[in-house]
Amino acid sequence: MDQVVANTVIALGSAGAGPEHVVRTVIYVVSADRDVLAEVWRRFRASPLAPAFTTASTLLGVAQLGFPGQLVELDVTAALPA
Repeated sequence: MDQVVANTVIALGSAGAGPEHVVRTVIYVVSADRDVLAEVWRRFRASPLAPAFTTASTLLGVAQLGFPGQLVELDVTAALPA
């Protein structure tokens, strides 16, 4: 999760945006356990990306992601500042 946060902050910054410019997030977690999903949500909300999760956000438990060992994926849409 820490790497996902760091990568997302860098990606937003390279586009001239920050977490406050995020208008939609989708979080994919390899788990069906509600406690695990809730913990992922809590950690994102306590991270430097927290402002990104005040808009439309979806949290989904999935069977697997694209790479072996990948447990969390974050899809972010930002509205770039003028």
